[in-house]
Amino acid sequence: MEIKTDDYSIKYDSESDIIICNGSLLLNSSAEYAPILNLFNTAAEKQVKPLTLDVRKLEFLNSSGINTFTKFIVNVRKKKVLQLIAVGYGEIPWQVRFLKNLQRLMPTLVLKLE
Repeated sequence: MEIKTDDYSIKYDSESDIIICNGSLLLNSSAEYAPILNLFNTAAEKQVKPLTLDVRKLEFLNSSGINTFTKFIVNVRKKKVLQLIAVGYGEIPWQVRFLKNLQRLMPTLVLKLE
């Protein structure tokens, strides 16, 4: 499953249970982010193994994008059975802040900063 444009790509690899986010997410509204949220929720829907959310190659994320990731985390938190792992770079300050905020919403989220 993949969403790809000139500016970004979001790919869910069902073999490795990883969602990989690349590029710059600068969409204008929640409505424009709806397909991405749908991809996230679909990936988590029947997941029995840990699901990894990899944002290392994500260069920029605006407030509407942060809202979309937050909605996804809240959806996963409601499941109470899905283990979510978030991967980012510890040297990129906005990724650290962003992922730690997601961890505040879902304390069971495993945070890996490289």
